[in-house]
Amino acid sequence: MDIFAKYVPNFLLILLRAGIFVSLLPFFGSRNFPAQMKIGIAAAIAFILTPIVELHITEKSIPLLVFNEIILGIAFGYVARLVFFAVEIAGQVISNSMGLTIAHVFNPEIGQSTELSQFFMFIGMLIFLAMDAHHDLIYIFVKSYEWLPAGEITIIKIVPAVISLGSTMFIIALKISAPVIIIMLISHILLGFIYKAAPQINIFFVAYPIYIFVGLFVMLIGIPVFVNVMGGYLNTIKDEMTKVIALARG
Repeated sequence: MDIFAKYVPNFLLILLRAGIFVSLLPFFGSRNFPAQMKIGIAAAIAFILTPIVELHITEKSIPLLVFNEIILGIAFGYVARLVFFAVEIAGQVISNSMGLTIAHVFNPEIGQSTELSQFFMFIGMLIFLAMDAHHDLIYIFVKSYEWLPAGEITIIKIVPAVISLGSTMFIIALKISAPVIIIMLISHILLGFIYKAAPQINIFFVAYPIYIFVGLFVMLIGIPVFVNVMGGYLNTIKDEMTKVIALARG
């Protein structure tokens, strides 16, 4: 027991960073993924790394170490899931432009529609797994203990860098949703001309089926482009995580 007792603080500290990272990791951190599996993956990573990683822990340094590990784990998870946040925002913007969110006006119990967000997220997750991107992210996370040992973390530079990635997230969302938004704008203009030419037409109920059809058609023909764009941005996640590690090293 004395032999294992000295590894307990190391295990708990590694589990803290690993637990936060796994809970935010794409696919594994989703709400549909069983919580027991999340805990098991984080515990397995911590169990494997505990005998390898050397941590110099003192009672006075524990609060600072815990705080640094929490911030670093959140930064890793946020960077890893950044593209999927953008995809979810893009799906919601497309839903708004197509009028699918009008459902909560007729029936407030339905709530806001997120079906297109789930559709894009599903495709994105398939691309993420097909590229084995989760293996790369876990590899970088494991190597972070070699490049960035606990107790040698500089948080000051991480927070502004991670916050600045928020603009990147909205840019990605805009690029994904731009084709549908442009087509919806053109459709609004054309239907406006039709309404001026024939005011007796109930344009409200005529327009929404057209918006849905045109929007879904543009989404269908744009799936190959979405796959290429998504794959390109998923490849950049490794570089962004490496930049976070470089900033944390000071």
